[in-house]
Amino acid sequence: MKKLFTVGALAVALSTAGCASDPSNTQKGAAIGAVVGALLGKATGDNDKSRYAWGAAVGAIAGGAIGNYMDRQEEELREQLSDTGVQVVREGDNLRLIMPGDITFATDSAAISPNFNPVLGDVATIVNQYEKTVLLIEGHTDDTGSAAYNQALSERRAQSVRNLMISFNVNPTRITTVGLGEYQPKVPNTSAGNRQINRRVELKIQPLTQSNTGY
Repeated sequence: MKKLFTVGALAVALSTAGCASDPSNTQKGAAIGAVVGALLGKATGDNDKSRYAWGAAVGAIAGGAIGNYMDRQEEELREQLSDTGVQVVREGDNLRLIMPGDITFATDSAAISPNFNPVLGDVATIVNQYEKTVLLIEGHTDDTGSAAYNQALSERRAQSVRNLMISFNVNPTRITTVGLGEYQPKVPNTSAGNRQINRRVELKIQPLTQSNTGY
């Protein structure tokens, strides 16, 4: 986690310098893209290590069975989370759970709301039934406050979700976290309602296949 924040702090500094020298939207977009790339690059590296280790332990899913394996997991997650406010999104063979900040965390806090603990417990139960997957937890914020502060807050929130998942017996080898701060908003930060949408944690569930475990 300390290494991740070092990457984030460096990227924020580079972004700030780039925007200061040229405040155009093109330059700003390029700087933000560099920040996101640096952060996701670090997370992807860690996720590769976890995926290889976990894949060696439990084995990969045969190619023809991947879709069905993820279909069944998606169906169970949708049924279990239908009334919780958590959105289940299918992205090819991956699943993404979008957890809005208003039900997950208090404002400016990385402590998970006690009311949300059972929801993550249900997610963990299903994830543990489908062990041939690895997890990437992404923390996101709105643009209120400094970029550096938001970056650190997003990392703490992702780590909080990881810690709780581990407390529900999800193997830590399966989990990677990344904080993306304010750099990947779902909607423009132009209103209080939009900022609330952007304050969130997302959990990406990826199947272990022969191609992504190095077999």
